[in-house]
Amino acid sequence: MSSLDTAALDQLFRSARTHNRWQDRPVSAETLLELYDLLKWAPTSANTSPARFVFVQSAEAKARLKPALDAGNVAKTMAAPVTVIVATDHEFYEKLSFLFPHAPDARSWFAGRPEAIQTAGLRNGSLQGAYLIMAARALGLDCGPMSGFNNALVDAEFFAGTQVRSNFLINLGYGDPAGLHPRGPRLPFDEACKIV
Repeated sequence: MSSLDTAALDQLFRSARTHNRWQDRPVSAETLLELYDLLKWAPTSANTSPARFVFVQSAEAKARLKPALDAGNVAKTMAAPVTVIVATDHEFYEKLSFLFPHAPDARSWFAGRPEAIQTAGLRNGSLQGAYLIMAARALGLDCGPMSGFNNALVDAEFFAGTQVRSNFLINLGYGDPAGLHPRGPRLPFDEACKIV
């Protein structure tokens, strides 16, 4: 496997920003399908793939989401073409006969074990959400991942009667660079890393 060129690395990492303002450009259903077709390849332990994604796009769905948002997140979320609810299915183990068929007992690793479900679900679902961000950037979309919402309200509105629970939100679209803040610093290697 060869390294990506500088332009690709810039698009995915160095030039990519968290956006708070959005151009008035829709994101097509075809683009969202393409997005999922990329992010689904995220590595997850035992191929659990616990993340579930709700693409909140219509005015009606945005109105359902709005009451759960913290005040500082309302305007940017209502203006975003799409807001993704990145959630975790706490019954992900029911899909393991399909997702991890070479271990017929994989369901038993999680069923009836709430701590194992919580740990694997949060870790792997968050990883899938990070892959969504990278896939979106690869497709030319901008992202605005965020917390700042009431999970219980989102879960009641979008996941009632299920074992799916919200993790975080990602606004998606074509960002307006005029709304960007100066880029924040990052820790240097020697403060964040060790080679042992």
